[in-house]
Amino acid sequence: MASLPLQLVVLGAVLGAALAAAALILISFVAFVTATEMPPLHRHEEEKFFLNARGQKETLPSIRDSPTKQLSIVVPSYNEEKRLPIMMDEALGYLEERQKQDPTFTYEVIVVDDGSKDQTSKVAFKYCQKYGSDKIRVITLVKNRGKGGAIKMGIFSSRGEKILMADADGATKFPDVEKLEKGLNDLQPWPNKLSMSCGSFFCIELQSLFQRSYFRTLLMYGFHFLVWFLCVKGIRDTQCGFKLLTREAALRTFSSLHIERWAFDVELLYIAQFFKIPIAEIAVNWTEIEGSKLVPFWSWLQMGKDLLFIRLRYLTGAWRLERTRKMN
Repeated sequence: MASLPLQLVVLGAVLGAALAAAALILISFVAFVTATEMPPLHRHEEEKFFLNARGQKETLPSIRDSPTKQLSIVVPSYNEEKRLPIMMDEALGYLEERQKQDPTFTYEVIVVDDGSKDQTSKVAFKYCQKYGSDKIRVITLVKNRGKGGAIKMGIFSSRGEKILMADADGATKFPDVEKLEKGLNDLQPWPNKLSMSCGSFFCIELQSLFQRSYFRTLLMYGFHFLVWFLCVKGIRDTQCGFKLLTREAALRTFSSLHIERWAFDVELLYIAQFFKIPIAEIAVNWTEIEGSKLVPFWSWLQMGKDLLFIRLRYLTGAWRLERTRKMN
């Protein structure tokens, strides 16, 4: 009779393992059947044009065209009428001064209004009128696509040899782009001109843990663990919005991107690692800015679900990447 409790424990363990396996199979099945094909870069008619400084429509270029600028900066913006001017003033102050110091340096800033309900496009267009549409362009999306979708639209309309993703809140000090450029250059020679340099807040996150609640700290560490366990190894901070890519790396990765909302950074790096694109992770300065669109618990929960589905969809073959895929 003494062995009965042991038998019950073993039975409970077997049942638990069976339920866990059944749940994983069910989740994998749901991930597979709900997976959509890689969304094409669909543009509404209004999204094929931008307004020049005189308010006239001009056709947007394509990333498949030859580059005509050294640096493109893509700024996804959703309801950012208040925070965008601070970021733009700092960025343009730096870029204009750099151009004065080096007249061969050329740039463009592409603000992508991701279906905002405020005056984001009008605020951004004032900079176009001030600096000219060769330097500042505003793309206004008909409906909200998500941060990843907005960045993709901007990247596919860019003219730069290198393309920088930068958040509209200005949390990262813009001169740190030089750190990313150095990180990119240190990776040379670039295989097929493919390379990426990612800003990182990891050290700052560790320093600021004492300011966070235990709950937020637990969520942060849980998310980082899931990223490492399911998708991306070797990158400590996948979510920093300050990333620099060569034009070829941007085309290769964003052409394969499925996720268009907050977890897109993780899939982007997953794709980059699949294609063996060299990646540098560079520490950058960061300041916490009020007005974040993330709702701590529900946003992290959504991203956790996205991480699991990214892994399962690639694992089950619902999504596929081909190393021999041609760059059209």
